Amino acid sequence: MKTSNLTEKRIKEYLAEGKRFDGRKPGEFREISVETGVSKLAEGSARVKIGKTEVLVGIKLDVSEPYPDSPDKGKLMVTAELLPLSSPRYENGPPRFPAIELGRLIDRAVRESKFIKFEKLCIKEGEKVWAVFIDIYSINDDGNLIDAAGIGTLAALQTVKFPKYDEKNEKVLHDEITSKKLPLSKENPIVVTAHKIGDNILVDPTLEEEDVSELRVTIGGTAEGTIFSMQKGNSKEISVEDFYKILDLDEKARKKIFLNIEKFLK
Repeated sequence: MKTSNLTEKRIKEYLAEGKRFDGRKPGEFREISVETGVSKLAEGSARVKIGKTEVLVGIKLDVSEPYPDSPDKGKLMVTAELLPLSSPRYENGPPRFPAIELGRLIDRAVRESKFIKFEKLCIKEGEKVWAVFIDIYSINDDGNLIDAAGIGTLAALQTVKFPKYDEKNEKVLHDEITSKKLPLSKENPIVVTAHKIGDNILVDPTLEEEDVSELRVTIGGTAEGTIFSMQKGNSKEISVEDFYKILDLDEKARKKIFLNIEKFLK
């Protein structure tokens, strides 16, 4: 069930006064918590909570043939599953657009940031490379699953350790974990999504705020200001003035998020 017209009206009235229902400022995130190593079956994992929103990210490694256009580089695949337990809005069955879009947004941020050093995942050029599979699961949806998934992916990637690879039998031994870590760059990609409601721009929307959002821009970048990826969502057009406001708000939010989760990053 979507947010009612009355609630939408009140949200806009509050924002016009610089307020939000939960007392936050437009550029302020809810409390963020990160827990790593939550799955015994994954090579890397993390659980992230932003307010009441909660996601679980698991990472598996396997060996496969490289893509034809990158025979000496590893592979990446990101999928997202929006579980019915996280919201009555989601149903079992094949992934629908919101889940597909979520996976693509995180995929783009990780891939374009060059955070994973794919050239170091080559086992034998043109024949065998390591493939990185990132699976995102919604546990509770109270808005802003995108940014929660981005933080969870970043934290989970930091914990990945390779399973043993039996070259003779060409088999990955997932029950034998080595001390070898995933080759990562020093620039941590952080995803922040800005929304426009009426004449106001904000980050980290609750589910009600997300429902009445007219414009959404998701940016992947670092705390230092480098931008790797950007994608617009929702139907409303964006003005040049709003675009610059979003860039400014997004950069400030990324810096604050990094300080919040820095202790979980290596």
